[in-house]
Amino acid sequence: MTVKNPFDLTGKVAVVTGGNGGIGLGMVKTMAQAGASVAIWGRNPEKNEKAVAEAVALGGGEVAAFPVDVLDPASQDQAMADTLKKFGRVDGLYANSGVSGSSGRTGFLDRTDQEWRDLFAVNLDGVVKSFRLAGDHMVERAKNGDPGGRLIATSSVASVDGAAFNEHYGASKAALNGMMRAIAVELARYGITANNILPGYIVTDMTAKAMSNDKFLTNVGKRIPVRRFGQPEDFGGLAAYLLSDLSSYHTGQTFTIDGGYTIF
Repeated sequence: MTVKNPFDLTGKVAVVTGGNGGIGLGMVKTMAQAGASVAIWGRNPEKNEKAVAEAVALGGGEVAAFPVDVLDPASQDQAMADTLKKFGRVDGLYANSGVSGSSGRTGFLDRTDQEWRDLFAVNLDGVVKSFRLAGDHMVERAKNGDPGGRLIATSSVASVDGAAFNEHYGASKAALNGMMRAIAVELARYGITANNILPGYIVTDMTAKAMSNDKFLTNVGKRIPVRRFGQPEDFGGLAAYLLSDLSSYHTGQTFTIDGGYTIF
């Protein structure tokens, strides 16, 4: 008898918001290579198309993209309906969409109320909507005899470290950490797990400005024990593990992927 590879994700369906670039695309590629069908939710049609082509070229599961603005609840409703129409189910939703709070040297005392609201609208409110959509679907499946599901949020080491001049970003990510622990307890009865991923300094479009600063590269680089900055592909293995049945007893946790930065 042939025993299925426990990391074979054939038959699983994942949604990755912000999956058309950076960490999200790193997740998409690995999960698709492992056999999963993946729906990319992204706002930029050109980036969506390019991301699908990159993932499909690696072989594996089917990959499709849907235009989504996480700030627009109706846009997310439509994307979930389209995803379910195409793939029939959603086994895992990776809430990866987010914005950086970096705004020069503007700090806590000078931060405007609007800056706080705008950032939280994306980094927290948009995530809440995504998880409610996926959670409703997963709970309904469980009630019909098909339990299980994965909710994963991309948080940040800024949620646990002091991020000067970026306190609103750190606060939004810390809110995710607390919310996910509560969701993990509440939805466990349906076989649904909820976990956070905390990236350190990763080479993406979002960090391009910092990565072009020689002073930043020198000062931060020497604080990373593995002596390199992270790459989007560094998140693929964890994404695949969390979608697999192997992670069914692993919930309410934060996974830090930072090359050892926060422990040094």
